[in-house]
Amino acid sequence: MTDEPASAERRRLAEADTAGWRDWGPYLAERAWGTVREDYSADGDAWRSFPHDHARSRVYRWNEDGMAGFSDAEQSWCLALALWNGADPILKERMFGLSGPEGNHGEDVKEYWWYLDGTPTHSFQRWRYHYPQAAFPYAELVERNAARSKNEDEFELADTGVFDDDRFWVVTVDYAKAGPHDLVMSVTVENAGPDEASIDVLPSLWFRNTWGWEAERPAELPALRQSAPGTISGYRPGHPELTLRIDDDRAEALFCDNETDTELLYGEPGISAHPKNGIGDHVVDGRPTVNPAGEGTKSAFRVTLTVPPGGSRTLRLRLTEGPDAQAAALADTVLAARQAEADEFYAEVLPAGTSPQEADIARQAFAGLTWSKQFYHFDVRRWLSGDPSSPPPPAARSRIRNADWRHLSSRDVLLMPDPWEYPWFAAWDLAFHCVTYAHLDPEFAKAQLVLLVREWYMHPNGQLPAYEWDFGDVNPPIQAWAALRVFEIDGHRDHRFLGRVFHKLLMNFTWWTNNKDHGDNNLFEGGFLGLDNIAPLDRSTLPPEVGTLEQADATAWMATYALQLLDMALLLTAHDPAYEDVATKFFEHFLVIAASANEAGLWSEEDAFYYDLLHLADGRDVPLEVRSLVGLVPVTAALVFERHRMGDLDEFVQRGIAYLTRNPGFAPFVHLREHADGVRSLLALVSPERLERILGGVLDDERMLSPHGIRSISAEHRTHPFSVEVAGAQAVVDYEPGESTSGLFGGNSNWRGPVWFPLNVLIIESLRSYDTSLGEPHLVEYPAGSGEHATFGEIADDLSRRLVSLFEGADGHPRPSDARYPLLSRPRWRDNIAFYEYFHGDTGQGLGASHQTGWTALVAHLIVTRRRP
Repeated sequence: MTDEPASAERRRLAEADTAGWRDWGPYLAERAWGTVREDYSADGDAWRSFPHDHARSRVYRWNEDGMAGFSDAEQSWCLALALWNGADPILKERMFGLSGPEGNHGEDVKEYWWYLDGTPTHSFQRWRYHYPQAAFPYAELVERNAARSKNEDEFELADTGVFDDDRFWVVTVDYAKAGPHDLVMSVTVENAGPDEASIDVLPSLWFRNTWGWEAERPAELPALRQSAPGTISGYRPGHPELTLRIDDDRAEALFCDNETDTELLYGEPGISAHPKNGIGDHVVDGRPTVNPAGEGTKSAFRVTLTVPPGGSRTLRLRLTEGPDAQAAALADTVLAARQAEADEFYAEVLPAGTSPQEADIARQAFAGLTWSKQFYHFDVRRWLSGDPSSPPPPAARSRIRNADWRHLSSRDVLLMPDPWEYPWFAAWDLAFHCVTYAHLDPEFAKAQLVLLVREWYMHPNGQLPAYEWDFGDVNPPIQAWAALRVFEIDGHRDHRFLGRVFHKLLMNFTWWTNNKDHGDNNLFEGGFLGLDNIAPLDRSTLPPEVGTLEQADATAWMATYALQLLDMALLLTAHDPAYEDVATKFFEHFLVIAASANEAGLWSEEDAFYYDLLHLADGRDVPLEVRSLVGLVPVTAALVFERHRMGDLDEFVQRGIAYLTRNPGFAPFVHLREHADGVRSLLALVSPERLERILGGVLDDERMLSPHGIRSISAEHRTHPFSVEVAGAQAVVDYEPGESTSGLFGGNSNWRGPVWFPLNVLIIESLRSYDTSLGEPHLVEYPAGSGEHATFGEIADDLSRRLVSLFEGADGHPRPSDARYPLLSRPRWRDNIAFYEYFHGDTGQGLGASHQTGWTALVAHLIVTRRRP
């Protein structure tokens, strides 16, 4: 990045924190129902505690949801889209999907929408939705999926036939900022069907209800009212006045209150005669449920558009602070300018040589991350104890989840994995998101990584919160990796950021060593560690009377963690020599862990692979001989140490030489090579020779190499499942390339065969580290049995190509990730890309969370960092 930002968007980023360009953004979740935050039940069943059917009538406690939504950074107000096709039984205000218990493979959204564009200051955003013209098949989706087993595919919206004959609306929403607090909204509806059709379009503005949870209602409540034809004015105490204008004279302003319909839900009188569902009931059923006085805390402009086949209509709106908003009719100029500036910005981000198809994939992946920023409000102490205006929560709630995290109190904008299927942060997901996002806005990426280690997230004991469903679960410790990558992407210059993260991660590393090394032998545990169903038994719940499990992946994660903290300390030493002592500590700690990983039973010399080791209570040691990602995590524990990047390290070097002299058994983990720029060192848990052997058994089409990356479990287990007897029962794991038939962990998690981006990316980076540090080529037959050989770097490049190919269509063929449904390859569909959670190990079909998964946005990172001729 140059000192003088070249593009208009770069100039906005340079002043974003002072000029307020991040104050307004797409911070509105697309699902708030079914979340832990809204669960006040005795049994912790979040899905049933606040179901989809309640969402239109019941006020949320902690946040809001909507379609194509914007809000301010505190979500005091929300702007979103509602639609009605004239046939649905309810107003379409939010996306529909199955809850975890309803889906035969866990929670699953049943709509089709995409994030097509977005810039980091949200100066331009584009969202698209395909809305059926027939009644939405809510009941059919629930009933058909309930009738299917885990051995069957999910029943999807495309399977209902509702899109037959192209009878649907293509709804595109564009946002463009004329200023930090001046927002243009454009809504275009295209009739894809063969006949003229009508649709009600309802851009909606409302205030989040924060007044209903106190012991006494405030004397002055927020208010929205029609101040002139086509104009809604909004006032909230302590906030600037808002003005929303629409450019259509036919627009009817409707008002109700963002209050619960207690009479409908509970048979009790309500606070408002026109509660939250008032606008929907009025539009769908014609009921007198909107406020005739023309005011409330929830509002919408209703416009009925009749569109010929193949035609389109567009509405323009403008939301500003203050009473003197410019006319919405001026919006076209702003939209055109911001879209052109978005093109200019991405021309800077994407390197020369990027193909048009790659550019489109990367841009939509980046766009998904910009849309996945969400306002996240959750005060665990208050959630556990309840609000003064509500009955106390059942005492059992504190025994279900998160009772040990009372310090956690968030009112922040965070990068979520997905605004619908995962509308809450997860520690290691966020780390992956930040690495990709740093290519757009390194300052925001750095702020996110710092935020998660701040005292209102990190536990006082040093543990990082895993995710909302159980903050006390353990995610792999990759924050240091993410911080280093963001530091690198940002130009290796922000040592203050690196130091802030480093000091907090020291606490987290200590927590790991004190809590996840029960044998005090530098072999670590950690439970599922983000790999859910990958093992024959639940690694998080093994009873101590049965035995203990020492994990190859947990041990390797800790070796990697030590290397990354070593790297940080060395980089910081160039600015402060005091870090040199800490660097020595992590150098020695890495060597101790690496030796344990290789010498204490995790490595199988016969199989050339790393396995978890089960210590049964009867004294037997049983290696869990599953060829899976668990055994490949050790490959990622590699660091290239380049002396010329650091400061004066004489003491560190001398101490390291002395330590290796006293402990010659650690020498296999330090590899020195002469290069043109001096000596380059590789510190690696896996020696280059051992890596060759591992890859020989992995990079085989019949094992872990798929056409689209590395499988999470080897395909050899398709015919040779692994079985082990534990506590008198047989535990089995086999190869499942698609959705998991195991309920071991639950949800839609499956690491029993599909291709999954995060570890593929880490393996690619590690192979490149080996390649650049060793000097001489190490050749591996690739693929196995082909007779062709490739270097570690060439293998990394090809794995990257395979992953990107998931989203590429060629010669009339659909992209592999969407190939299951011919519908998705039709002209109005094929340019819209979904970034699934994981991908079928044989075909590449997208699976799991089926909309936008932030870690799959790593495909943009691969495209930007691809080595090109």
